[in-house]
Amino acid sequence: MIRDVQADDFEAIAQIYNYYISNTVISFEESEVDGEEISNRVKKVESAGLCWLVFEQNNEILGYAYAAKWHERAAYRNTVEVSVYLQHQMKGRGYGSALYKALFHRLKDTSIHIAIAGIALPNPESIKLHERFGMQQVAHYKEVGCKFGQWLDVGYWQVQVNT
Repeated sequence: MIRDVQADDFEAIAQIYNYYISNTVISFEESEVDGEEISNRVKKVESAGLCWLVFEQNNEILGYAYAAKWHERAAYRNTVEVSVYLQHQMKGRGYGSALYKALFHRLKDTSIHIAIAGIALPNPESIKLHERFGMQQVAHYKEVGCKFGQWLDVGYWQVQVNT
């Protein structure tokens, strides 16, 4: 079941995200987060009139997706950055696609014009997921992040949500 995030979900979301922080270069964060930090991030997303969704099965949060402001300046108000994370052992089961399908459906009912996704490279699974939703690569920044002692590239994909 895909639904809006609730306060009871924050710790589970932190656990999902912390795996990527501590074990991968997918997230450029280097310090784990807690439920309170997730609560703050959810409030920021929701206060912008955007949504944060979770995929729940058998009372367990298996993943989440959200759309956040891309930048703070007013002229960017119709552009969002989208993101999706799953429990690492749940990849490849269609949950990420289901979350993005629901997220993009919600965005269709807003004034959002463009959705952007930043992807640490290489990451063929994430690229495939984003391109499944019509996103096309529009930028490739070389060695803009450094994590675990390695320089990392970031690519940006975008899609027009509404005209």
